[in-house]
Amino acid sequence: MADQNNGVVNQPSTQQQQTNPLSRKLNKILETRLESDKELVEALKALSVFFNENTLRTRRNLRSYVERRSLATNEQFESQFRHVKEQLDAITADIKEMDCCCKEMTSRLQTSKDMTSDLIGKTTKLQHERKKVEMQAKIADAFLEKFQLKQEEIKVLRGSRGVNITEEFFKALARAKQIHQDCKLLLRSKQQRAGLEIMETMALYQETAYEKLYRWTQDECRGMTNDSPDITGALCRAMEALQDRPVLFKYTLDELGGARRSAVVRCFIDALTRGGPGGTPRPIELHSHDPIRYVGDMLGWLHQSIASEKELLHSLLRRTKPEADKESSMKEVLNHITEGVSRPFKVRVEQVITSEPDAPVLFKLGNLLKFYNALICPVLGGESIVIETLHEMSELCQRMFYNSLSSWGNKLSEKIELPPSDLGPSVSVQETLSLLREVLSSHDAAITSLEERQKDYDKILSVVLDPLLQACAVSASRLNSTDMATYMVNCLYQIQSTLSVFEFTDIKIEMLAGQIEAHSDTLLSEQASFILNRSGLGRVYSVIRDNPKDSGVVLSTLPGLDPGGIKAAMIEFDKYLANPDSLVMPQCHLIRSTRIRDTVYKKAIDLVCLAFNSVHSAISDPRNKYDSPQSLLLRSPDQVLTLLM
Repeated sequence: MADQNNGVVNQPSTQQQQTNPLSRKLNKILETRLESDKELVEALKALSVFFNENTLRTRRNLRSYVERRSLATNEQFESQFRHVKEQLDAITADIKEMDCCCKEMTSRLQTSKDMTSDLIGKTTKLQHERKKVEMQAKIADAFLEKFQLKQEEIKVLRGSRGVNITEEFFKALARAKQIHQDCKLLLRSKQQRAGLEIMETMALYQETAYEKLYRWTQDECRGMTNDSPDITGALCRAMEALQDRPVLFKYTLDELGGARRSAVVRCFIDALTRGGPGGTPRPIELHSHDPIRYVGDMLGWLHQSIASEKELLHSLLRRTKPEADKESSMKEVLNHITEGVSRPFKVRVEQVITSEPDAPVLFKLGNLLKFYNALICPVLGGESIVIETLHEMSELCQRMFYNSLSSWGNKLSEKIELPPSDLGPSVSVQETLSLLREVLSSHDAAITSLEERQKDYDKILSVVLDPLLQACAVSASRLNSTDMATYMVNCLYQIQSTLSVFEFTDIKIEMLAGQIEAHSDTLLSEQASFILNRSGLGRVYSVIRDNPKDSGVVLSTLPGLDPGGIKAAMIEFDKYLANPDSLVMPQCHLIRSTRIRDTVYKKAIDLVCLAFNSVHSAISDPRNKYDSPQSLLLRSPDQVLTLLM
């Protein structure tokens, strides 16, 4: 009951609480999460500042206190806002005043604009005109800059002649030339009059400048008389500039050629008589006793001098163009420079050539002149005086050389020497071959074309060999046939050996070989006869040869061919077979060539073998009625051949 009562009693109490406002507020307050309500937290923080103690009085006066605080805050805000309003009022007043000023200024500007509109129009027009004038001034300045020389440039071009030429002069001259060239454009436009006037002015400036440049260059060229003159850049530029005036350029080259010609002649005379600086190298004329060195030194000096002068001209004219004209000008000036050396050089070479040295020296001199002629001709050209001089000296040397050879041949024909006792080549033959060997050796060292060398060989051989062979034949004509053949073989062999080491001698060698073979046939015939006559076989062979098989003669019946005579001849022949070297002609031992000597002996043995074969066949023939021919013939042909070989 109690529980029931309690339950009954509690139920109304709960309902009362829910209907009671205060309870609801308390419940609401209790259920509120203060930490999640930021505004409430902030309000409580503000309240905690001035609500220091929780008393009844303070709780009752809380509202009034809050209201007073709110009132004080509003009063403070009102005070601050009043100050702001005063500032705004002051700004408003200033703006109104500024507005009034602006209106006044606008009114004044409008009045001024109305008053100055004509002036502004005139000013705008003047500004446009000023821009136009400024543009015209710029155009005029550009025109003057392009088509007029500066005062400094005019002063440089019109300076006195004694003043040195500098780089500024060439720049000013190039500027005048460019202006003169550009004036052609004006002639194609409407400014023809201005173009003509400017061209005339520039032409006057150029003529004055070229006259000054020509005089200066002429003075510089006149001073180039040293052994190795210095070439300045200004002089090279001057020669390049003068090329536009061909007449002045030619006169300048003539002046240069004259100065260098005198210098080269002086240097040549000094090289001949005084030598180099300090005596090194020595004077060329100290070697005048040696024709080859004397002429070679002069030619070497001349070649070196021409090369130096060409290098000098090349350095001086390196800026000129085109290349063909430059080469032509250089050759012309070089010819003029070296022309002065031709006369003293020619006199000295003529003295050497006409002093009649021996033929090899003349031949070497001719080759030396030909060599330097071929070396210098491409530099100077074929029309040079120096080249003509070298050609004349070469021809003179060649004529003297062939005259010397002809004189030598005439001496051989006039003075015939008897062959020596050993039948070898005579002294004159050996001297002639020595001369020929020396000449041909010199020719092998010469630098000439193959065709020219072959012509020289043919002519030399014909001039020397024909008289030599004729002299040998005349000298041998006083001997018997065997001695003559031996002597001719030795002479021809010596000539053939001399020619065999040189080129272009094949035809002569073949001709000599034919003559040697002909004389060798004579020797082998004499050697075979010598063996046959002294071995006993000759008299038997001669009878058999005179009575051939078809004659019908019985050989055994002929005198000397009876068995006794044949047996005696075969015994004597067998003695020869035992010692074949015993029957050799003395002339065969005198043959200089081992090959020819062996050939003659071998062919003579062959003839002896053929003769023995004929005798053997005749005696073995039954028609000749020899009893027991084998007893008469001690040897068979094969045995004879074996013994003799």
